Amino acid sequence: MSLRRDNFTKKDKYFMNIAINLAYSHKGFTGSNPSVGCVVVKNNDIISYGVTSFFGRPHAEVNALSKTNKIKNATVYLTLEPCAHFGKTPPCTSALIKAKVKKVIYSLEDTDPRTSGKSKKILTQNNIIVKSGLLHNKSKKLYESYNYSKKKNIPYLTAKLACSKKLKIFNNKSQISNNYSKQVTHVLRSQNQGILTTYKTINTDNPKLNCRICGQEKFSPLRIIIDKDLKIKKDSYVITNSVATIIFHSSNNKSKLYFLKSSGAKTYFVKKNKDNLLNILDILKKIYQLGITSVLVESGPIFLKHLLKLNIVKEFYLFKSDIIIPKSKAIGINYITKSLEESYKFHKEVNTYLDKDSLIHYY
Repeated sequence: MSLRRDNFTKKDKYFMNIAINLAYSHKGFTGSNPSVGCVVVKNNDIISYGVTSFFGRPHAEVNALSKTNKIKNATVYLTLEPCAHFGKTPPCTSALIKAKVKKVIYSLEDTDPRTSGKSKKILTQNNIIVKSGLLHNKSKKLYESYNYSKKKNIPYLTAKLACSKKLKIFNNKSQISNNYSKQVTHVLRSQNQGILTTYKTINTDNPKLNCRICGQEKFSPLRIIIDKDLKIKKDSYVITNSVATIIFHSSNNKSKLYFLKSSGAKTYFVKKNKDNLLNILDILKKIYQLGITSVLVESGPIFLKHLLKLNIVKEFYLFKSDIIIPKSKAIGINYITKSLEESYKFHKEVNTYLDKDSLIHYY
């Protein structure tokens, strides 16, 4: 459904820009709910504002409306159409009606079928003026990942890989990236609900797969492991410290399943395809059903190449280090950069002050 573009003033654009910036401030930290910015204006002055809370609740509208008792006859600017359905909380349209606002201006229509296109009718029926489409293109970029997962019913995938500038990786668990690059990796982890890898990466590197930036620990992603034959080592960190770990498999090893479950891990059986592998799309659909809409992939290059071939990785971050890897310890990954060039229209070097490391973003 396409939105009719209403006429807007410079002040309308000014207030909506503030709402968009608010939404960006929590983007990636609101769980399966989109990050929404809300600005409340009366007599051309901002009297309140709100943004979707961490992990998704309360919503931006509720946060903004609760800050003042002067909402009556105000104009509310929203980056996304206010929800019109009952979920774990009442709809935001009800909160706006109860607050007796005069006007609601939102930028983008929600793609959630429970709300899409319904809010305008509900609010209008309650004598609230509604306009939509303000700074539509800016908001469309903001909700690109949200709209993708809603449309495809799979998570929005982002992947990363570290290599040397000569496109080599170690054949063992030696570290490539410097500490600055590692901090950027932790930022990426904090902005995704899940982190996907394979048992081979777990058994080789024994990673923690959590966010270790001070203050961001609570945003550590759910650990998701693909392990067809349940070969993951029992003493792996993700098993012995199995806070939020999921394993997808196709094994009938009852003793291993019992051990994993008793350790706190959750296991899901997935049928093998004709190539004797687990179907990745089936796994992604299950992840989405579990409420995980954004996933960071951290794995070896072979699995990454498989995902790139399926054209389901929406963004890719390639870290390059100036470290020199001896030939006896090096594995070339030229095929990955070739796949990246074939898979993405755009790429740019990101200035993240990584000292001698560099970072290229493919999108």
